[in-house]
Amino acid sequence: MAPIVHEFDWPDRFVVGTVGVPGARTFFLQARDGQRVVSVSVEKEQSFALAEKIDEVLDELMTEDGNPYSIPALADEALVDEDPLDTPIDEAFRAGAMSLGWDPATGQVVIEAFPIVEVEVESLEELDEIIDLPESLPEQVMQVRIPVGAARAFTKRTRDVVASGRPICSLCGLPMDEGHVCELPDGFR
Repeated sequence: MAPIVHEFDWPDRFVVGTVGVPGARTFFLQARDGQRVVSVSVEKEQSFALAEKIDEVLDELMTEDGNPYSIPALADEALVDEDPLDTPIDEAFRAGAMSLGWDPATGQVVIEAFPIVEVEVESLEELDEIIDLPESLPEQVMQVRIPVGAARAFTKRTRDVVASGRPICSLCGLPMDEGHVCELPDGFR
């Protein structure tokens, strides 16, 4: 069966947002085009890594002679979406793998999210057989194509959302909860 592709080309909105309180938040990639909204749950680390990689791709493209795609160095504040996620939030799937690409013909960043696929295998040979089967295709895929200005705005918002969680302890590097106690490195008392 062919996968359901949630395709968004120049969506009205594409953001990372959260539901819940710091320490117990669920992160979502959410795309909207008109009345159609698709939400995919992601890990906090996936969100941050996606923002990092998008910025890396855009920074690299900026170094091309003459910056042929007019890639901005920073996000245009007017494009940064600070609104909460659209509700109701109906999770289409939980993202496992994600891919990032660049379409030079349209000057768009292409983001794809694929669901976690769980399989039980008893040997590596069995895993190879499962991977080669057409049935191993994901049931759903989210594909979003956004222009460079929207991509910079996406990365700014994503970094802000990730940073709005629990503060990080400067000594141990772990999130600080109420009553946080950490092990001090040797030499500190």
